[in-house]
Amino acid sequence: MSKIVLTAASRVGCVRSNNEDMILAYDRFIRSDIYQTELSPESLDRFVVAVADGMGGHNAGEVASELVLHNLKFYFGDLPKKLASGELEEAMNDWLQSVHQTVNARGRANRSMSEMGTTLVALLYYDGRYFWMNCGDSRLYRLRDGLLEQITTDHSLINTKGEKRHSNVVTNCIGAGCNDTFIDMIEFTSDFKTGDTYVLCSDGLNDMIPDEIIRRMLTEGATANTLCEEAISAGGFDNVSACVLRVEED
Repeated sequence: MSKIVLTAASRVGCVRSNNEDMILAYDRFIRSDIYQTELSPESLDRFVVAVADGMGGHNAGEVASELVLHNLKFYFGDLPKKLASGELEEAMNDWLQSVHQTVNARGRANRSMSEMGTTLVALLYYDGRYFWMNCGDSRLYRLRDGLLEQITTDHSLINTKGEKRHSNVVTNCIGAGCNDTFIDMIEFTSDFKTGDTYVLCSDGLNDMIPDEIIRRMLTEGATANTLCEEAISAGGFDNVSACVLRVEED
């Protein structure tokens, strides 16, 4: 049996006056706060851990990220039991299209929220199976045997050009007045192993800290808040949010 030690932190950073990021950590919404808990997959039917990085308009990004994560929590929690993996993926794609329209409609109804949107990266556990999904340029990393790997692919302008550096121009997100959206969603149950560490983060982390520094800090036992503090110490040009999930023997 294994357990997941989860730490989460969301910080405003050094430049912005408000925090447009938000985290969903199982049953807790986190913004400008830190949190820690343990999850026992064997005793749970499902859970979700997600990071949303809001954008667009004065304070509107924080509305978009909150709306999407609250919607995600209740939608995922209300799904029927025993869905096949393909059925779950279809259900989450249906959810994405629905919440995308909701965010856009809210933006059209209020000029101050015009073109608000958010990225989303999430790790899902459902009926004994693990999935990740991504929309935008927030990231999921895995540390295994001392090696750090970015699991998700950034939906960004730079990435479409085949370059590895980060770009603040996203090509896919939820809302933002865009006509279309999509998610990458992958089941990785057979590749979820005890001893692994997973990190979900907004770009406020990886923009400020090179992957090698993230790798070293995780190897030394860094929590989500330790990573956020490092990003803030490096300049904190954006809001910064992270979740660290360490898969350990129970």
